[in-house]
Amino acid sequence: MVGTGGPVPTFSVWDYVVFIGIVVGASGIGLFQAIRSRKETSSEEFLLGGRQMTAVPVAMSLTASFMSGITVIGTPAEAYLYGTAFWLFGFSYALMSIVTAELFVPLFYRLRITSAYEYLEMRFSRPIRIIGTSMYIVQTALYTGLVIYAPALALNQITGLDLWGVLVATGAVCIIYCTVGGLKAVIWTDVLQMVVMLVGFVAVIARGAVVQGGLTKIFEDAGEGGRLDTFDFDPDPRKRHTFWTIVIGGSIMWASIYSINQSQVQRYISCRTLGHAKMALYINMVGLWVTVSLAMLSGLTMYSIYKKCDPITNDDVATSDQLLPYMVMDILADYPGIPGLFVAAAYSGTLSTVSSSINALVAVTMEDFIIPFHLFSLTIITGVFFGALCIGMAGVASLMGSVLQAALAIFGMISGPLLGLYLLGMFFRTPNSIGSLSGLLIGLALTLWVGIGAQIYPATADKTNPLLLTCVIFSASVRPPLADSWYSLSYLYFSVLGVIATMVSGFLISAATGKTPKHNFYICLFYCNICWCNI
Repeated sequence: MVGTGGPVPTFSVWDYVVFIGIVVGASGIGLFQAIRSRKETSSEEFLLGGRQMTAVPVAMSLTASFMSGITVIGTPAEAYLYGTAFWLFGFSYALMSIVTAELFVPLFYRLRITSAYEYLEMRFSRPIRIIGTSMYIVQTALYTGLVIYAPALALNQITGLDLWGVLVATGAVCIIYCTVGGLKAVIWTDVLQMVVMLVGFVAVIARGAVVQGGLTKIFEDAGEGGRLDTFDFDPDPRKRHTFWTIVIGGSIMWASIYSINQSQVQRYISCRTLGHAKMALYINMVGLWVTVSLAMLSGLTMYSIYKKCDPITNDDVATSDQLLPYMVMDILADYPGIPGLFVAAAYSGTLSTVSSSINALVAVTMEDFIIPFHLFSLTIITGVFFGALCIGMAGVASLMGSVLQAALAIFGMISGPLLGLYLLGMFFRTPNSIGSLSGLLIGLALTLWVGIGAQIYPATADKTNPLLLTCVIFSASVRPPLADSWYSLSYLYFSVLGVIATMVSGFLISAATGKTPKHNFYICLFYCNICWCNI
């Protein structure tokens, strides 16, 4: 009986057919783009799609790039355990989109660069560019490992397939269509995968509503269980999710992802005009709202079904990230092919993110490290290398707990200081290379300190606010003094800490050293959407 716990069915033949068909279809798009562009083998065509992409496919690709398998699996679990506070990220997405579209996109688009980190050399020095690129590579490899691990965990849960076999197969598919088809293949594959993700969510919600007697019943159960208490205006920065941590911290964190992350910048500059690039961001904003809303509603559906028999405390699943796959097999096993569609949805998010990451890693590596030997064949080899690296990082991801929070924390720790560095260069004349590099290292040291400390000593329940489930037990452990203060800082404030520390220390050290920035510096002031560059 649905919702009573215990073993659930596994994949049927039709589930495998649907799942494999969608994955093969995604790979086929990459091969099609490779055949279609076989005479255009330049690196610009491979990395930037010839700078001829339009707004709608780029927008769907932007959404799919960071609405990965982590979103499909992690966000419903977030709603199940903590309620709908995560819905407030809708405000963050809006603020992020405005800042990125009006400040950063004009800068990168008009400079006609391939790597976002080329700007750092123009404004500061080549060593700072290399350090920025290296930080991006480490961050992206870690994040992509998490992205590969999440759906592999789901497949392992509901099919019994070997976890590492699934990890390797995921990476191999991405390597094939990314290294063969380039950015065009990545973007058009993202379009298909975005559609599959949304259809997967709708299927879960629709069947859950039928099982529970309608959406009204789902919302009633969620309200009774405290899952609809969305707004918490407590200013305590140690509380995991409040209105302030999400709107302030979340906006800056997502701005650091969309404004300066190579995976996203590469899409803006692939557009045929600046107008297309900006429009892609605003369409992407709507896509983010829709995706997160469906993911949260899936989580509320899951709570309504299991409110009296929690699969975690009943030992039906090992982690919260296996909750949604468990529910899918519980409520949809009687409909052959639909569980396969759901797993394909999780996989589609992963394929889009991993392929985007590989393509972006290749771009920054070629532009920032190997540009004197910019050969198309070397681009392919680099793509294969980074694909293999990301598969290896999935092993590290298995040690990091909840995939959703771990993924966002990684961005906060590394992208926050980088965003502070860009803001220093874009809006102030005083910062020089010595001060800015010092500020970047100070900001990075602080965010790594608090982030790693938080991983070792997770915040207590009074800061994370998990909502009650059947038989939930909280255990006590010995904690150092910093564990309940510094290490309990909300992970959404990691990026805020990084931006502030980098900018303040960078500005002060630059003023103290008193050295004039290099002659051909770029100071960009945005008036009437025009980027004035003083060379």
